[in-house]
Amino acid sequence: MAADSPHLIEWSGDALEESVMAVIDPDTAIIEVALFGPWDRPLSWRARTVLDKCLAEHPTGLIVDLHRLDDPQAVSAPLWLTLCAQGAAMQPPIAIEVCLPATFPLARRLRRLGARDWLVMYASVHQARTALAHRRPLIDRLHLALPPDPAAATLARSLVSDACRGWDLPHLLERGRLIASELVVNAAEHAGTDIEVIVSPRGEGAGAALHLAVYDGDPALPQVRDPVPGRLGPSLTDRGLGLRIVGAAASAWGALPARGGKLVWAILRNRPEVPS
Repeated sequence: MAADSPHLIEWSGDALEESVMAVIDPDTAIIEVALFGPWDRPLSWRARTVLDKCLAEHPTGLIVDLHRLDDPQAVSAPLWLTLCAQGAAMQPPIAIEVCLPATFPLARRLRRLGARDWLVMYASVHQARTALAHRRPLIDRLHLALPPDPAAATLARSLVSDACRGWDLPHLLERGRLIASELVVNAAEHAGTDIEVIVSPRGEGAGAALHLAVYDGDPALPQVRDPVPGRLGPSLTDRGLGLRIVGAAASAWGALPARGGKLVWAILRNRPEVPS
């Protein structure tokens, strides 16, 4: 997949002079974003792009580390206010915490704008992690550890079936089984490491969604490739269609770096009926 894909968070592994990095914790579904360098137009664009991708994943929480952001005029303040408003408006709401020293001009401007009443600021990432872990535990979820074997997709499909029945989401069952199967097969074939499948609900009632995540130990983010026809013809043995199938079946999907590997996720929502 191209670096500018709307589905992937770019990750360098090392702090660049001007960069945005994002990593997800597969156990808590909390994303941490860190900004590096002077706040200018390129960094602003990249920050907005990465944050939009993070919100699309609908994590349980989002920690934004601004310790290494150079913004002496506090020009970025509107972005953090907007980010918190967006998180609060989602169902369920996303807890968003901003980390920066209280003496930074950006922190002072946010306080002047009244952000202290609804934008949670912490002096360190450790404090934010501790507070967020206590505030937003991930209670409803199913977890399955699998070997790096494409045949393990059968167990992943069964897990999704149990989840959809248990959370009264039968209308998402077939698409959920298809997506889980494709993600597990993709991880088994390309990562070759142990696999973890995590299924959890998002929201309640008519707007409830199903969140699927597959974690493996390979840090390389997946790529959507052009299909390669096989010996039996393009309609039967095309390779490279797995993520295209996921993209067609999911309401949203993407990939995030995770500690020790990566996490590929998908969200399924009820699709509105098309009038006949």
